[in-house]
Amino acid sequence: MCSALPPRIRLLGKSVFYFGLIFFALDLISAQLKPLQQEPLFIEWLALAQAPWLGLVTGLVFTALVQSSSVTSGVAILLAQQGALPVEAAIPIVVGANVGSTSTALLASLGMGAVARATAFANALFNGIGAVLYFPFLAAFSHAMVSIASDPGLAVASAHLVFNLSISLAFLVAMPWFEPWLRRRLLSV
Repeated sequence: MCSALPPRIRLLGKSVFYFGLIFFALDLISAQLKPLQQEPLFIEWLALAQAPWLGLVTGLVFTALVQSSSVTSGVAILLAQQGALPVEAAIPIVVGANVGSTSTALLASLGMGAVARATAFANALFNGIGAVLYFPFLAAFSHAMVSIASDPGLAVASAHLVFNLSISLAFLVAMPWFEPWLRRRLLSV
């Protein structure tokens, strides 16, 4: 493909385009979700997600199916903003979406070498351990996010950010001990 624009400008343009495309898709999803709020089956399904462990599983499975944690998180945020899903139910879905997002790397690594498989597994382990560590505190964490944020959607998005930053920091601190253990377990096979 030929272009008169410099490579950096083309890259910036692509980034802006794809970022806009994500928001456009979320707007379309939002418009389609509004009529569903009147459907009894949809309301029953959303009520099931209010149990934290079911929310985690829902987020994990939905993300693994659609191969996009952005879509899962975006839908959870939209449902919380529209009042169709309580924030306390949306936050476990977003945490589960983080774990489900590792399925893409796990699948892609199947036909690759040992280092790629070990990296994908370590990523899955990282997100899985983070979700397990947060699980006992999900209700308190959800209430804290609701009290901090002024908008339900902002509370869910903030929870997503806090979850990812905190587990990243925890694993960064633990990496000097965790990395040799992973090398012995995953690369010695």
